[in-house]
Amino acid sequence: MSAEWYPGIRAFCSYWSHAPMLQQTFQTLEREFVADNDACIDAAKGLVECACRIIIDGLDDPLNPQKPANADVPICVLVGIVIKLLKLGDIRHRGFADLVKFHNGLTDSLRVLRNDAGNVSHGKDGFIAKLSTHHRRSAILAADAIVTFLHEAYLEIEPDPSKSLEPYERFAISNESIDAFSSISSAEAEDGLLHVMVSLPGDDEISLVIEPSRLLFGVDREAYKFALSACREAEAAA
Repeated sequence: MSAEWYPGIRAFCSYWSHAPMLQQTFQTLEREFVADNDACIDAAKGLVECACRIIIDGLDDPLNPQKPANADVPICVLVGIVIKLLKLGDIRHRGFADLVKFHNGLTDSLRVLRNDAGNVSHGKDGFIAKLSTHHRRSAILAADAIVTFLHEAYLEIEPDPSKSLEPYERFAISNESIDAFSSISSAEAEDGLLHVMVSLPGDDEISLVIEPSRLLFGVDREAYKFALSACREAEAAA
């Protein structure tokens, strides 16, 4: 068995490379799947849970929170919350509604398979001593289908930039709109800070005050390193 069995999971984990728990679960999945161990079913279910929680954290509205307060939440509930936050249930199309329902059913099947997978997975005697390769492949394919479905739907929307951890490039459409209809000017104040004025449509303005170090760190890390080296030399000379 190879990574060709879970391209959607691999794509999701690559996209969220900064999520440590997701990466640890993905490493476990790869290791146990290659070794033909039943623990890969645990990892598959755990990865779906991680994916759901990441998307929930990115989309949840503090004014109307959907994120479960309890850490021990059934996987079907997590998937249902993600579907609600992605507004997939709002699409009035019978075929698509059936597709959403199918993924809910697939999630529950993954849960049942994981619970029956033996001592490693749930602390019980399994329904057979060791699951067949077919069962492990089924679990991986189910997890990959769920993660792919949710991830692709997530990429179709633009999250709230005020609380999103995603990079600037994720907001390409919004960035283009701001760049097209606003202008920027700047001046250096006596305190060494940079005063930036952003002019918006309707004669509105946004005033920002920023340190040179913060500007360099946020825009160009290599320029930040170059400036740091030059300033440390000047500091040593002084």
